[in-house]
Amino acid sequence: MRRIVLVSGTSNKTLSNKISEFLDVPLVDPQIRRFANGEIFCEIEKNVRGADVFIVQTTSAPVNDNLMELLIMIDALKRASADSITAVVPHYGYSRQDRKASPRTPISSKLVADLLTVAGASRVITMDLHAGQIQGFFNIPFDNIFASPVFLKYIKDNIDLSNLTLVSPDAGGVERVRWYAKRLEKDIAMIDKRRTGPNVAKAMNIVGDVKDKDVIIVDDMIDTAGTLVEAAATLKKHGAKKIFVFATHGVFSPPAAQRISECDNLDQVIVTDTIPLTGEMKDTGKITVLSTAEILSKAIHRTFNHDSVSSLFI
Repeated sequence: MRRIVLVSGTSNKTLSNKISEFLDVPLVDPQIRRFANGEIFCEIEKNVRGADVFIVQTTSAPVNDNLMELLIMIDALKRASADSITAVVPHYGYSRQDRKASPRTPISSKLVADLLTVAGASRVITMDLHAGQIQGFFNIPFDNIFASPVFLKYIKDNIDLSNLTLVSPDAGGVERVRWYAKRLEKDIAMIDKRRTGPNVAKAMNIVGDVKDKDVIIVDDMIDTAGTLVEAAATLKKHGAKKIFVFATHGVFSPPAAQRISECDNLDQVIVTDTIPLTGEMKDTGKITVLSTAEILSKAIHRTFNHDSVSSLFI
């Protein structure tokens, strides 16, 4: 008889507990410990022989520690004769390094894909990949789950739609914004952005009309918030009224908290719980966190039952 086992890493215990409640499946503590020199050790105390195991571990900061922890848990489960091992990685670390942007640079997201596969993962479930082509780096089944249903419900329930325009922060995000615009029956605009270095961007112009409009910026992640603050300033200069931001992954590397706190142009920043929010970010008073536990739980349940995952978004 097939059985499901849910294992939680240390990176996002709150999300793991919520998923456990939705699935009505107890969490297994992998007993993660560290030796004096920093090496990671884990011991699975529950019998997983022949079980379908799902490991919930987001690869947020400290990215390398959480990634290594995930790999070690997968290896332990493989050696414990688990029938299948699905890595549920709400935020896929290294996803921005998906191509050779300049000579003699790595494609680190491909390296991470190889590591997960070699460690013994049978399948990967993640949320809102930075670049969709990362799915092609895997030779095992891969599901890219979208936070869009969670965001769409919040927009309909909490934001006045009568004077709304949806904005993409760059050309690459237009397709994402168009998905929302189609369902909300609203116009879209785009920010023409020039990136001058890692985590450094300069917003240059607005393509589309935002004058006297409330706007929603839709993105997949916020890191240092430099691009976000620059975008908000540009939108204000072009006559935008209220500015809301929706982003799946709140990476919020320093000085994101300071930038968001001091930015009077931003009315509200809405992110999901794929990455735990730090106390510093909570203190800004502008961050709203929506839970992805229900949609990830449905994806896990459907994967276990061999049902369609894509039908969640159709």
